[in-house]
Amino acid sequence: MTEIANSLRKVHLISLGCSRNRVDSEVMLGTLLGKGWESTNSPEQADAVIVNTCGFIQSAKEESIDTILSASELKKHNPGLKLIVAGCLTQRYKGQLARGLPEVDLFIGTDEFSRIGELLSTPPKRGSVHARRTHYLYNEDMPRINTLARHAAYVKIAEGCQHNCAFCIIPAIRGRLRSRPLQSVVAEVLHLAEDGVREINLIAQDLAAYGRENGSSDLLELLKALEKIEGIDWIRCLYMYPEHITDEFLEFLATSKKVVKYLDIPVQHASDEVLKRMNRGVDRAMLREVFAKLRARVPGIAIRTSVMVGFPGETDADFEQLRDFVAEQHFDHLGCFSYSPEEGTVAGRMPDQIDEEVKASRLDQIMEIQKSVSRAALSKYVGRVMPVLVEGVSEEIDLLWQGRLSVQAPEVDGVVYINDGPAKAGTIQMVEITESHDYDLVGRVVDTTRRHSLDS
Repeated sequence: MTEIANSLRKVHLISLGCSRNRVDSEVMLGTLLGKGWESTNSPEQADAVIVNTCGFIQSAKEESIDTILSASELKKHNPGLKLIVAGCLTQRYKGQLARGLPEVDLFIGTDEFSRIGELLSTPPKRGSVHARRTHYLYNEDMPRINTLARHAAYVKIAEGCQHNCAFCIIPAIRGRLRSRPLQSVVAEVLHLAEDGVREINLIAQDLAAYGRENGSSDLLELLKALEKIEGIDWIRCLYMYPEHITDEFLEFLATSKKVVKYLDIPVQHASDEVLKRMNRGVDRAMLREVFAKLRARVPGIAIRTSVMVGFPGETDADFEQLRDFVAEQHFDHLGCFSYSPEEGTVAGRMPDQIDEEVKASRLDQIMEIQKSVSRAALSKYVGRVMPVLVEGVSEEIDLLWQGRLSVQAPEVDGVVYINDGPAKAGTIQMVEITESHDYDLVGRVVDTTRRHSLDS
């Protein structure tokens, strides 16, 4: 090994933003561990700190900058510390960051992060930037350390995005849609199953667009192949645009024994005028039709969505339509975001930007509606015995265990707190739901012996 590889052995990695960014972080971690580095949870003990940033909206950018500045403070007590800034913020603002953050030793963009082992094999020149556009595409041969609980994992099946939403900078940061070959995804999931993973969470900017740029495969074909893999019990589809959800897909989803009855379908708004300005390609009538069809074709399906308040020109009447739509649709899970004007986007140049106080008020109103909707939706589980994937000791209360129903995605949805019975991490156990709250459930283990299907 070279001098730096011998002297710098411990790395602390901070991953910000979405699950897609998290997979990139896991590849960086796997690459470094393969080069002889060790991972540490303590930044004070690290020889190198990596901040994998998000640059999607203003609040995410601010969090990224604050995290970088906080990490740079470690250099006061450890002058030899190497600080690496990776991810979307680097790709988007590489020149500005290099000039404005002289504390940073190395900047790596979204297409070159897998080279981190090579780039750290010799001392980097302070402020070095590696953010070329290479049309990078993740594959099953890249080293990766799964940072979810051992029994669950994200699998990224595509990079980039083919949509042109007026508010979104992702195509400029990540590039256009590039789908992984079906065989590559299958090979990765086979390996994960061998490592004890039982739940696969498929991710991309839009799963429904998988393979559409080259016509070689599609999501349904991939799901059918993944369903055959032994050891995998739950397969989840995260983030699918509504316009490409086909009848064939719904028929398969309704009958599959492994693909969970859960879909994450972002709508962003429900006013036709706002949707048009967003360049979403759908209207309120189509959204209603899609959700009605989903519920008719796939009984018991849980639907997650995301909406945005304060888009330029959003009137009180527009917001009222969104508020009514959220109350009407009874989404099982919902995330709400305030619009952030981003340079380089069509919406960032639009007139009639909305006041921040108005945005905050509208966000609060949406989440207050959703809290009531969620409370009512979860109450229907009380008294039922449900299969729960046990994750381990609760992150909130160490006297309890926690797990998830198949209709609860990791990190973004609620959990099931287990307060009674012999729970075992990484297993699917039958749990009687005894209480429901705004976003979480409470239950007790009633059976630890038999194997359980999604339809139990």
